[in-house]
Amino acid sequence: MTVNHKVRVYRSEENLPREDQLAYKIAKVAVDPVEVDSEVTNMVINRIIDNASVAIASLNRGPIVSARAQALSHPVSANGQGAGIFGIAEKSSPEWAAWANGVAVRELDYHDTFLAADYSHPGDNIPPILAVAQHTGASGRDLIRGLATGYEIQVDLVKAICLHKHKIDHVAHLGPSAAAGIGTLLNLDVETIFQAVGQALHTTTATRQSRKGEISTWKAHAPAFAGKMAVEAVDRAMRGQTSPVPIYEGEDGVIAWLLDGPDASYEVPLPGDGEAKRAILDTYTKEHSAEYQAQAWIDLARKLNREHPEATDPQNVASILIKTSHHTHYVIGSGANDPQKYDPTASRETLDHSIPYIFTVALQDGAWHHVDSYAPERAARPDTVALWHKVTTEEDPEWTRRYHSLDIQEKAFGGSVEITLADGTVIRDEIAVADAHPLGARPFAREQYINKLRTLAAGLVEDAEIDRFLAAVERLPELAAGELDQLNITAAPGVINLAAGPKGLF
Repeated sequence: MTVNHKVRVYRSEENLPREDQLAYKIAKVAVDPVEVDSEVTNMVINRIIDNASVAIASLNRGPIVSARAQALSHPVSANGQGAGIFGIAEKSSPEWAAWANGVAVRELDYHDTFLAADYSHPGDNIPPILAVAQHTGASGRDLIRGLATGYEIQVDLVKAICLHKHKIDHVAHLGPSAAAGIGTLLNLDVETIFQAVGQALHTTTATRQSRKGEISTWKAHAPAFAGKMAVEAVDRAMRGQTSPVPIYEGEDGVIAWLLDGPDASYEVPLPGDGEAKRAILDTYTKEHSAEYQAQAWIDLARKLNREHPEATDPQNVASILIKTSHHTHYVIGSGANDPQKYDPTASRETLDHSIPYIFTVALQDGAWHHVDSYAPERAARPDTVALWHKVTTEEDPEWTRRYHSLDIQEKAFGGSVEITLADGTVIRDEIAVADAHPLGARPFAREQYINKLRTLAAGLVEDAEIDRFLAAVERLPELAAGELDQLNITAAPGVINLAAGPKGLF
């Protein structure tokens, strides 16, 4: 059964034993030989499909073109066969393939999510773990085991330790989880994984200014950087190099100086010995390309478009008040006090973290598109700007409580809305979870994941190549050692122009 591990800060003279350190306990979970059950295996396959969908959709966006060019500047490293890069046949060394693919997966903010004490996109574990699996000639079973660990550790850390309260970017939980997943994949020993987890955490703590104000292209690079650091941390640990200890609990460690301070105490849930790693089943993907907390609001706005078309005209509307959770209000709502969230010239990265903008466009259009809904001309439409500026958010304690609930059945990421019309009429409605959520109106299953891939890949990948990829990934447990290159997807001829990649130092 799950064990809650108490984690606190220790003075140096207390000399916390290695086996009592959180990084070591994470490593113990990683080496547990417990089998992955069929339900988890099926969800791993779904998420590999999901990652491929959103990566393909962004193949020619600036950050991906840049990251891909960087990766291709680094040839396949020794002691392996290299790792694939989405869209092309060329390979790179595993850490650089993880970098390029990590950026492609995150760019559109369109893959899976888990929200609890902190927030995360656990699918960010897939690029680094898959890259190492391809480079080392691992099997499909090896990959499944590694990904089950990556998801498990990230979800467990996110359940217990809040980073954003201290303005630390959430990828600080990704470095350790990816390192642990790679450790499982490679069947490394506890000591090596322990050192890799510590190094990965130490190198991936950064402030969350990357998600504040005018959001830059680094938003997509941050998780890719964490994945790349995890690969490099494992490499160093395998060569016998050690990491700062205790990395979490030390007197000058992460908790003492970056999180809740020297008096802090956390309880981190981890699977007990022999307990299956099932955390991936607590995660959920996105139907829409936007911050996860916006998913339910897009669905509600689409419903209101059908039922109350009068609310789409700013001349008919006096105000729109969204009552929601603390996190939604302060991160993507008006509580962030970011004027950029109301700026029609703001970057796409900023607009996909603006619930006033997202709700307005979905309300007016009755739909959401990963490109068209963010187009500069769409954001600048006068009637949209007028309605957008009438939208505000506020925290509702009950929605905050449900947001943080550990009961999956009542955990919610939505809220209620009050649209006050010019004639005084008030339209009220609410939504708890997105339609695609496991508890939503239309939960995603394999059919929806495949449809998402085919939709996003249309015009970018030939149908035969999509069919080949799906046939391979759906038989993932049977893929033999060295066959994981089949999980890459090659774009149609002419889609990618490698000569157009920007030049840098490499």
